[in-house]
Amino acid sequence: MPAQPSLFQTSLSVTDLTRYMRQVLENDPILQDVWVTGEISNLSRPSSGHVYFTLKDAGAALRCVIWRSTLLKLRGVDLQNGLAVETHGQVGLYERDGTYQLYVDAVRPVGEGRLYQEFIRLKARLEAEGLFEEERKRALPERPRRIGIVTSPTGAALQDMLNTLRRRYPLAEVVVAPAAVQGVEAPGEIVRGLVALNRLAGVDVILVARGGGSLEDLWAFNDEAVVRAIVASAVPVISGIGHETDFTLADFAADRRAPTPTGAAVLATPDAADLRVALRRQEERLVAAVAGQLAVCQNQFAGLNARLGRASPAWRVRNDRQRLDELQSRLVRAGMAHLQLRRAHQQSLAARLKALSPLAVLRRGYALVQTAKGGVVRQAAQLEVGQEIRVQLADGSAGVVVQSVHLNAPPAAPAPQARE
Repeated sequence: MPAQPSLFQTSLSVTDLTRYMRQVLENDPILQDVWVTGEISNLSRPSSGHVYFTLKDAGAALRCVIWRSTLLKLRGVDLQNGLAVETHGQVGLYERDGTYQLYVDAVRPVGEGRLYQEFIRLKARLEAEGLFEEERKRALPERPRRIGIVTSPTGAALQDMLNTLRRRYPLAEVVVAPAAVQGVEAPGEIVRGLVALNRLAGVDVILVARGGGSLEDLWAFNDEAVVRAIVASAVPVISGIGHETDFTLADFAADRRAPTPTGAAVLATPDAADLRVALRRQEERLVAAVAGQLAVCQNQFAGLNARLGRASPAWRVRNDRQRLDELQSRLVRAGMAHLQLRRAHQQSLAARLKALSPLAVLRRGYALVQTAKGGVVRQAAQLEVGQEIRVQLADGSAGVVVQSVHLNAPPAAPAPQARE
């Protein structure tokens, strides 16, 4: 409870008093969970998306507010002036104007009270158990191979879903678990359909669906057993019940809610057109990758082929044959050079030998004297008068008889040196 004003405080500011009154209202349990019956008047829908109206009867009027976020969650009620409704919410105080008002979170036409109260009561209890928590909900498979459907086998909703699945993703196999979707038998059959599809191997996602209807028509999907069967399902569940404005407890329990049965089929499958685009992109990437890998392999093959050619005996034979030709050419050139060098040396020796030849001396006017036996006469003392000798000249020879022999006088001996 809010703190009581001090007895010694003589006055309060308007702000303090208004805030105290708001705390009093917000701490009253009855005023925080209250149903109020009346007639709508002064209905206003500003661009913000919130709804403002006055709820009145013969004796009083109450200002009411429905926030835009709350309005999206409410079951579709055509709010209009003069409509008798039952509203649920909590009483608060708008401090700026100093007026109290009802912050509405549920609206029902007068006459649906019992069922809607049961809906609110069961929703609050199951929500308190955590059955509607977002954290426990699972992601849907991107490309389901087998899709299970729990719905009426004769309803239009089934045909709508089958047509959508066939158009969007014909690769998926569809398994239908037929169940009544309205009436006393419906909750049990829906539960049995969910259990059967969970036991069937390979089911990737389950659709629980039916067409639109009144609150009574959709009541099977507010059954506690159905809600718990959806929560207990090992396979992700998509609900597609009624129209976009219809909400059931099965919608809160499902892993994903679709606004219609057709919407559930859309949520469960990828679009074939998108898959074709993705497939083309993958094909382009694959072709580019294969082409790149092929180019790498071709380069490697060319390198290995070159290495193999260089290691081939035939390549070595060709290479050695060329090397042999080069060596042969070098040998010929070396032989010719050596021969020229030897020829020049020979010519040099011949010139020197020619220069040292006795014939060359004879050509200068000298003669070679030989005995009849061919011995060379070097000294006059070797000759005797009447001896036949042979004189060799540069251009021939002649036989000569010695007429006389003249010896040169020996050189005089050197005079002895006087001694001191």
